[in-house]
Amino acid sequence: MKICLVVPTHNPGQMWSRWVMDIIEQQMVELKVLIVDSDSTDGTNFSSLPDGWNCLRIAKCDFNHGNTRNWTLQLLHDTAEIVVFMTQDALLVSPDTLKTLLDAFSDPEVACAYGRQLPHDNATPLAAHARNFNYPNTSRKISMVDQPQLGLKTCFFSNSFAAYRLADLQAVGGFPSDVILGEDMSAAARLLMAGKRVAYIAEACVQHSHNYTLMQEFRRYFDTGIFHARSPWILKAFGEAGGEGLRFVSSELNFLWRHAPGWIPNAMVRSIAKWLGYKLGRQDSHLPLKVKRWCSMHRGYWS
Repeated sequence: MKICLVVPTHNPGQMWSRWVMDIIEQQMVELKVLIVDSDSTDGTNFSSLPDGWNCLRIAKCDFNHGNTRNWTLQLLHDTAEIVVFMTQDALLVSPDTLKTLLDAFSDPEVACAYGRQLPHDNATPLAAHARNFNYPNTSRKISMVDQPQLGLKTCFFSNSFAAYRLADLQAVGGFPSDVILGEDMSAAARLLMAGKRVAYIAEACVQHSHNYTLMQEFRRYFDTGIFHARSPWILKAFGEAGGEGLRFVSSELNFLWRHAPGWIPNAMVRSIAKWLGYKLGRQDSHLPLKVKRWCSMHRGYWS
């Protein structure tokens, strides 16, 4: 298989050198790497790259979660069969992580696959639980027959560490061209609705988590509300987010009670902030641009 790994970057910082080394140490053949950097100003050196690596520069204001990735798909059309997407803060856990993820494509019905995300070493109990909740230790292949049981979780997907069969992804139109976030979930949903399967590979692990502040949680869920408001077809096909949200809160409180009870008040306040952010985002069409820009985590989107 011809494989290309794509990573959007912006000020990757000290973690970048380890990210690069983890990729170099992967037990892979014919792996090409495409870096798409958006106006990094932190002094990261993109000029001395290994063979088979390229770096393209775009203006920060031109980055979009969907359209930027579509642009890379067009560039790779004749040179890759499988495209791996990662983020600059997702660190591969072992030298065979990429190979383990890509083994999922031995099944011709699998159009995309994503790996397990483990918390970073400095993750708070809240960040650790979020990874444990969304990324269990059991692999599975998912199709539309699982929708009655899984609901919206059926099309859960993450481009922080994921791979796509390029022909299948292009057959459903690639990623949405203009989206604040959720380009991965949107693509996975369309692939499932086209009769393909999504593979979750729990044995392919990266470290990836965020210690969000209270305001960052509010803004992240506001953006999620915006995404759902502008993609009603996903909710119609897979179900609303409310049930999954309640299950997350229940799981979080149980986890904290057993491991970090002192964090429970913090978690309860954050749950309220997330709920308010999400509900406000769902009112997208009624909100002034100034309000949306202030509430959003991805403020550049509104420019």
